[in-house]
Amino acid sequence: MPRTDTGSRVIAAPLEQVYDALIDRAALTEWLPPEGMTGRFERFDPRPGGSYRLVLTYRDATGAAGKSTADSDVVEARYVDIVPGERVVQAIDFVSDDDSFAGTMTMTWEVTAVDGGTRVDITAEDVPDGISAEDHAAGLASSLANLAAYLEW
Repeated sequence: MPRTDTGSRVIAAPLEQVYDALIDRAALTEWLPPEGMTGRFERFDPRPGGSYRLVLTYRDATGAAGKSTADSDVVEARYVDIVPGERVVQAIDFVSDDDSFAGTMTMTWEVTAVDGGTRVDITAEDVPDGISAEDHAAGLASSLANLAAYLEW
C-alpha cells in the first residue's frame, strides 16, 4: 500500500543557507546520511532532469539490514523539480533485489522563512512497503537533526 511519511524542523539558519545545503554535494554528504551511516555520491547533477547515485553505508553492519547489500543502501534519484529558495523534488528508487523496496518514492523538501530561522518540511510519497514507518520517521528526523547541526549558528 502506498504510504506518505513526513518530517519537519526549524533550523536556526537563513533560508538561503538551508536551501543551498539541499543542493550542494559536499553539504549533502555531511548531513543527509542518517545516524549510523556514511554517504558518498557516485554521480551528482542537481538540476531539473539531473540525477544522482548515492551509496549509504552502515558504520556497523552487525545489526544492519541494507536494502542493496548487507551493509549499504544504494539510491538512484532524479531531480523532478527545483525551485530556488523554495523546494527540491526528487524521484527516488532503491537499488535492491527485494521487491518490497521496489517503486519510486517522491521526496519533496520545502523551505520557508520563519521567526528564528527556516522551517524545513519533508514529504515522502509512495514509500516502499519494505521501509517501516518507524524506521523512516527516525531516518527523516536524524537527517533533519544533522542538517541543523551542520548549519545552525
